[in-house]
Amino acid sequence: MYKVWISIKKEFYLLFNDKTGLSLMFLMPLILVFIITIIQDSAFKIINENKISLLIVNHDSGSEGNKLKDMLDQTRMFNLIENNNIDFSEVKKEISKENAMVALYIENSFSEKLNSKTIILSKLVMANIGMNDSVNKKELISLLPPTIFFFNDPVLQDNYCYSILNLIHSNLSIIENTKMLEGLYSEMGYDSVPQNIKESIINNKIPIKRIITSVDDNCKIPNSTQHNVPAWTIFAMFFMVVSLGSNIVKEKLSGSFIRLKTMPTNFALILFSKQIVYLFVAIMQVILIFSIGIYIFPLIKLPELTISSNTLGTFIIVIISGIAAVSYALMVGSISKTQEQSNGFGAISIIIFAALGGVWVPIFVMPEYMKQISKLSPLHWCIDGFYTLFLRDGNWLMLYKPILILLVFSLSCQIITYLKLKYDKLI
Repeated sequence: MYKVWISIKKEFYLLFNDKTGLSLMFLMPLILVFIITIIQDSAFKIINENKISLLIVNHDSGSEGNKLKDMLDQTRMFNLIENNNIDFSEVKKEISKENAMVALYIENSFSEKLNSKTIILSKLVMANIGMNDSVNKKELISLLPPTIFFFNDPVLQDNYCYSILNLIHSNLSIIENTKMLEGLYSEMGYDSVPQNIKESIINNKIPIKRIITSVDDNCKIPNSTQHNVPAWTIFAMFFMVVSLGSNIVKEKLSGSFIRLKTMPTNFALILFSKQIVYLFVAIMQVILIFSIGIYIFPLIKLPELTISSNTLGTFIIVIISGIAAVSYALMVGSISKTQEQSNGFGAISIIIFAALGGVWVPIFVMPEYMKQISKLSPLHWCIDGFYTLFLRDGNWLMLYKPILILLVFSLSCQIITYLKLKYDKLI
């Protein structure tokens, strides 16, 4: 036990003298967590809160343009900006000034054309059921439909633009149906549409109840913090490959492993000590970055990190992720011949694993084939474990897969490390 303690003290001494390694493991991920979370927070708010600036230029001489504006306002999906003092050519300039992400231009004849269209359609319906004289269909064909122009900033993704267009079409359909109903009642000799029928047309929407799938009813809404804090913490864990991998190479080149063979100290003790020290570092990384997410983020108007109620599950995922990171760093150090190889290969491989594993971009926005490829990254399974706990309130049945895969990955790295050092006759 005394030998273990002495060996661990030695490893701590070596670690704290590696200023570059410490900054890469602690300072760099902290900066990245702040920068990436702040950048992504607005994007997550647009997706989750559906708030986007919408400029409305309403030149309609009738009342239907105002009805459409009011209906869009009632959806609470937009921050409406109304400016009726600009013409068609100036709308694009307003978008370019970044005053709004999207804009609607309603022409001055919108209500007139809509009324003409609904009157002719009403007459056509009445004629088809034999309650009116026949209608000249050429008149209907030659009728110009009302037009609304939609402008969008090119940075706004197509799928989001289509969502906005579908919402506008939905509200336009309500206006058209109401006008159509008024036209039919007028053709039948009524002065107006009964209020209860008109309200039924306007409010006739099938209710859709949103249910967030989780094991219990306490599921958290995904946000920039819930994604970035665990993701970049895992990235920081695995980036210890620069420090630990370089440490292994340095000891190989200095002949430390050879000298160990002539001493009573067991080689397994040295590797065990290194793993204990760097596993401790991984736990400290989690505590530090998670604390930032819980206590500092709310002070700068960022969402607070919500920790899972499954404390034991969180602890196990942290430990398993740390072991996987340490094992990978040992393997890289054992197969590298120089410190430059270890640092270069280790850093680049972790960046690739991070890109594939969902650290930079969440897995759910990737194409299907990339989702399958991402499963090759150990960081993917670390993030999956945290997502299962933090977002899905997952139970042990849901956690077994990432835990099992990370254990197999860690064991494989440990075996490769041992075989490589054995092959080099260093142990």
